[in-house]
Amino acid sequence: MREPNAIDFWRGFALVTIFINHIPGNVFERYTFSQYGISDAAELFVFLAGWSIGLATRGRDGAPEPRLTTVLRLLSRTVEVYRAQITIMALALAMIAGCALYLDNPLILEWHNAGGFFADPIQTMVGVVLLTHQLGFFNILPLYVVLIAIAPAVVLIGRVSRVLLLALSLSLYGASLVFEWNFPSWPGEGDWFFDPLCWQLLLVLGFLSNEATRESERLRRLWQRLMPLGIVVVAVGVVLAVLELRPDPMLAPEPRLVFTFDKTYLSPARLIHFCGMVLAFQGVYALIAPHVGRLARFLSGLGRNSLAVFSMGSLLSLAGQFVRFQTGGGIFIDISVVGSGLIALGFTAWFVEWRSRRPRPTRKAPDAASSADSPSSSRSA
Repeated sequence: MREPNAIDFWRGFALVTIFINHIPGNVFERYTFSQYGISDAAELFVFLAGWSIGLATRGRDGAPEPRLTTVLRLLSRTVEVYRAQITIMALALAMIAGCALYLDNPLILEWHNAGGFFADPIQTMVGVVLLTHQLGFFNILPLYVVLIAIAPAVVLIGRVSRVLLLALSLSLYGASLVFEWNFPSWPGEGDWFFDPLCWQLLLVLGFLSNEATRESERLRRLWQRLMPLGIVVVAVGVVLAVLELRPDPMLAPEPRLVFTFDKTYLSPARLIHFCGMVLAFQGVYALIAPHVGRLARFLSGLGRNSLAVFSMGSLLSLAGQFVRFQTGGGIFIDISVVGSGLIALGFTAWFVEWRSRRPRPTRKAPDAASSADSPSSSRSA
């Protein structure tokens, strides 16, 4: 088990933020950082995924692991994430159906784009498996599946030339913004909520940031000197968010996605704001960790087990929506829902680590005498 560290801490922080924000209207939502800026926890989650890929594809001595090992490792992780997405989608649909039955309210079947599944389960089931049909609040993992699937190419190209990798990523990002390229949804109309063709840039930036800062003391000092610039960007984001100043997409010039705050296509404003957040908060963990030991351990534990925690958090947030819908919400309901959810997330992380530490039973090889006397040792003529 890894000791608490900045990457796991911030990943855990992102998971808690996503959990809270996925229960719309609760009293704690207004205190999450997405309410005070242009970007939110989704950017942080993807950026840290790229950073972690850089760490995971190197040995303990810092040397790059063999190419085949890298490819197999990342493809295996892709299968894990895909399996998690299919599982939580099935459970979420069952929860929605169960809530509709329990409350005798068929309108609940329309929640979060679930209506298509219950109206046309044959086509929609195919769409679920292909990741082209997604429920609202359950659309981050499909993006993650695609990004981890392309991660082997990211790593291998980055080892050849980081400049080439960044140029290719920026080119794809820019073209997707200008021409509004995205993955289509099916069987319903529309596109993916998170466009992988744009969000891949954030994964690449996370990967390259880890690679560059690991090797260059000069670049690390440059990042530190840019901290005031990051604070200015964050301050501007606070002003824009508090005053609700956003460009009107209908009035924005072409290509309009370049000038709006669009989340689907990761518009430049969101990207710049997130980069400012990274610069502004780069030293916060080292500053606060000695004083918030329990919090650092809790969030790092969540971050170490991010897939299991995110999957559980998605289902818990849906359950929290049901509770608020039925009760009408309120501060005591919100404290109960969010508090019990955080305890469940902590238990999930603990359980995953406990199970991984538990010794597996070994099968004892039979001795020669018992093998000779065994019925299976003889064959009938």
